[in-house]
Amino acid sequence: MRTIDTEQLPILVWGEAIDEATLAQARNLANLPFAFHHVALMPDAHVGYGMPIGGVFAALGRVVPHAVGLDIGCGVRGWRTNIPVTELLPVRDAVLGEVQRAVPQGFDWHSASQAGRTDLFDDVPDVPALRAETAKAQRQLGSLGGGNHFIELQADPTGIVWAMVHTGSRNVGKQVAEHFDRVARDLNHRDGSPVPLEWGLASLDCDGEIGRDYLAAMTWCMRFAFESRRLIAQAVQDALDTRFRDVRPEPPVDVHHNYASVEYHFGEKVVVHRKGAVHARGTVLVPGSMGSVSYVGEGCALPEAFESCSHGAGRAMGRKAAMRSLPRQAVLAELEDLGVALFKHDRHDVAEEAPEAYKDIDDVMRWQSDLVKPLVRLRPLGVVKG
Repeated sequence: MRTIDTEQLPILVWGEAIDEATLAQARNLANLPFAFHHVALMPDAHVGYGMPIGGVFAALGRVVPHAVGLDIGCGVRGWRTNIPVTELLPVRDAVLGEVQRAVPQGFDWHSASQAGRTDLFDDVPDVPALRAETAKAQRQLGSLGGGNHFIELQADPTGIVWAMVHTGSRNVGKQVAEHFDRVARDLNHRDGSPVPLEWGLASLDCDGEIGRDYLAAMTWCMRFAFESRRLIAQAVQDALDTRFRDVRPEPPVDVHHNYASVEYHFGEKVVVHRKGAVHARGTVLVPGSMGSVSYVGEGCALPEAFESCSHGAGRAMGRKAAMRSLPRQAVLAELEDLGVALFKHDRHDVAEEAPEAYKDIDDVMRWQSDLVKPLVRLRPLGVVKG
């Protein structure tokens, strides 16, 4: 870890592959009038909108919608299936094909409401921006996003299969985030905030009505994302159960990595924003990219990182750059060589998620050895992508 001390608050940086554009966004965070103590950059940090993805910062009494992100509550669920890899491989493609048919991906939704599968919709907060999306959200629940979202079967070093699901709050989270950012911009402009609008870091007073509405909507979106991962995991386990009836899985681990949380750090009650970062307490999941390994780890709860760790490998190149420089057929051939079965309806953009488009996950884990201790290294066997 190194420290940048040229700004109003220090910036603590884990990792050696943080580009200048990402550091520029971190400097903006460090100069916010309500930022507290310091800013932390995880080793997977890269440019986001307003705040770097892989960034963590604490605020005094304010919440920044774009420091939470558009995909509110995005996270990862993983579990040990207790199925031997040697027994799964003959039916791997059949299992993943069944999952692909059961779980809508990308821009697809369920054809009917999924509200009956959860109590989530029994208490939707009375926030107009959220309630306007409820009917759509009932069909989006339990669906897989596009981009870096995935459903993956993996092998641990003992030859046992794990499963992992990465998805978030779909369009409902995006609509909530964009609505409250627009409101925050208008309020900040009206109130003469010293924070430049071009920073993309408009904020809301947590004690004001609008700030409370955002936090209520954000919390519900986190529940939506959690329930989506639970239902997708159920679809995966159902596909496994039909073939391995006597094998019972271990309880899952589920972690969010796009959210804000009221916590106590360095003697103050603050709003910790984790955008592409995980609360590193207890067991955590740190996925790699498509075709690379993932990790189950034990969070170290380091105070200097606001008890956080990275949420994955982190992009090394943008999506358009990856599409330009990584030939699709080469990416598909690489996955085949690795023995990774890819289930993806439209493969024209497969290079966006190639391993070369991301930082090396083993480097990231080494750079954050004081933030999370590796417990299980997981090798991919097959993946469903949007």
